[in-house]
Amino acid sequence: MQETLSEKVIDADVFINSVMQQSFNAFNQYKKIAPQKRAAFLETIAAEIEKLREQLVTVAHEETNLPAARLNGEITRTENQLAMFAALIKEGSWVEASIDTADNKRTPPKPDIRKMLVPVGPVIVFGASNFPFAFSTAGGDTASALASGSTVVVKGHSAHARTSALVFSAIKKAIDISGVPEHTVQHVLGKGNTVGKALVMHPFTKGVGFTGSYAGGKSLVEYANQREIPVPVFAEMSSINPVVFYPDTLSKNAAQLATMFAGSVTLGAGQFCTNPGLLFGIKGESFDHFLKLLGKEISKVQPQKMLHSGICSSYNKGLSEMLEQHGLQIIAQSETDVGDMEAGALVATVTAENFLSNKHFVEEVFGPYSLAIICDDKNQLMQCLQSLKGQLTSSIIATEKDIETYPDVIELQHALAGRILLNNAPTGVEVCAAMVHGGPYPATTDARFTSVGATAIKRWVRPVALQHFNDNMLPDELKNENPLNILRLVNNVYTRDAVKAV
Repeated sequence: MQETLSEKVIDADVFINSVMQQSFNAFNQYKKIAPQKRAAFLETIAAEIEKLREQLVTVAHEETNLPAARLNGEITRTENQLAMFAALIKEGSWVEASIDTADNKRTPPKPDIRKMLVPVGPVIVFGASNFPFAFSTAGGDTASALASGSTVVVKGHSAHARTSALVFSAIKKAIDISGVPEHTVQHVLGKGNTVGKALVMHPFTKGVGFTGSYAGGKSLVEYANQREIPVPVFAEMSSINPVVFYPDTLSKNAAQLATMFAGSVTLGAGQFCTNPGLLFGIKGESFDHFLKLLGKEISKVQPQKMLHSGICSSYNKGLSEMLEQHGLQIIAQSETDVGDMEAGALVATVTAENFLSNKHFVEEVFGPYSLAIICDDKNQLMQCLQSLKGQLTSSIIATEKDIETYPDVIELQHALAGRILLNNAPTGVEVCAAMVHGGPYPATTDARFTSVGATAIKRWVRPVALQHFNDNMLPDELKNENPLNILRLVNNVYTRDAVKAV
């Protein structure tokens, strides 16, 4: 079921109740579908998206101002995510099957207990404004939920409503081709504070995926907690991604680093959740030299159109408020005049003393902006890092000498974020099994999980233990013969071997 922006939803509760009833009914069928068929469904979604690539790029460019090269890359990433989850569930070991066989000779007798992960039920996915493909309708949240065996209701983002609807048409075609239940995936549009709230609070909803602002994510958490039975909201919300530039590397690599980080700060008009928003260094000639070089690079960057007027307005407002703060000084900004819906890059600096005394400096300004913090010494640098809340990333820019000299500072960086980078800018998130795109609050609502990579599937499952079941009553993942040939933990030993019947 789909509601277009031009249509009026007379009663959101009635409309959403119908959608969720259909999702619940579909789940009771979809969860029983064999992993191979679910995998084929995901692969078919990717194939149908590919057929629409040219049209998708045209429509998404019109709605988001993102360039064709970026959009083509994001479509490829979306297809690769679907393929990754298809491969994951084909192999099958992700269910974490554990078997402890009975021992009747023990006193008291030990029971036969077998455990695996099972899907939770209907999941709500909120599309993200800054990634119209990879974090939206058929993005990582949807792909991982479908791989788990959960059904999905997508709340399309109004900033790219036509793009979202077009992607859903590919999913709808894949549903027909694959023979999965008709309402395995549904797509709705409407105001988040009405339709979105109704989706989260509906009793059939079992989980929520969200990528966006801190305010938006926090609101969804509040809705979920108001329910008679609360559900988890996996929200990726706010991160300023601190980078620490250590002295020895600055003395050797300042020019290269200035070019790298000017590119990272301004990539995609700074509209990335991994944008490096805080640049820390210890006062001295090396850090001063780096900041001058960074300023020269930033001043060359042409203003870029932002995704939509709302984000552009928020950037200008946030930047204006930041520039009003005591002690902040502009290092450099784009030299070209800013046009309609464009954002000009800006890098500023502040002393660590001012940074520590003003909480406003740790507010996220979503756009091509970064703040350099000049620390008097290592102790002040550590104070600054200790004052930060949870982050998605933390970057260590250091030589081997720096790493040996500042182990305690680096240890602090490890505690801050879900992904720690060495001598690399944080923008760019690889889709792979080892990726963690998450972090301590408020970067995400639950640091135990990631929204990117194979283990993103863990958000949409729960463990179930089956005790004293006959073998013919067990799912294939837990049967003695191990017909799926998956890796299982049997009596505390990982193996693919069959379990000997007692």
